[in-house]
Amino acid sequence: MKLTTLCYIENDHGDYLMLHRTKKENDLNHDKWIGVGGKFERNETPEECLLREVYEETGLTLTRFQFRGIVTFLSNEWEGEYMHLFTADKYEGTLRDCNEGDLAWVPKKDILNLHLWEGDHIFLRELLKNERFFSLKLVYEGDKLTDSAFIRY
Repeated sequence: MKLTTLCYIENDHGDYLMLHRTKKENDLNHDKWIGVGGKFERNETPEECLLREVYEETGLTLTRFQFRGIVTFLSNEWEGEYMHLFTADKYEGTLRDCNEGDLAWVPKKDILNLHLWEGDHIFLRELLKNERFFSLKLVYEGDKLTDSAFIRY
């Protein structure tokens, strides 16, 4: 199972920073909208991975963030994944171009209307409601969500 982070950064207007994945070759997330993040490097903690990936993809340095949940992805086509899900609402720096796609500030009310993975709707609803820490299991066959299990702590 691979280990990853994903972060939804909120600006002062209540928008989330979203990444429209359009530039990377052979991208499992091609043409999907997601938060920012990526794979752990050797010996990294979730927080270290989060800070590094956010800076690499956006140019922003997070100064306040919250660990919101664990999402377990299982699939018949790709390696399983434990995704460490974060939100952030304080940061420093200037937003820069991302080599994986186009970054855009999207009003929270419009997030669920974007081209998302089916399972992302489940955890984004929790983030938007500002609910407690949770664990979510998502099972895919190809691009189709076939099962999910949710636990709120």
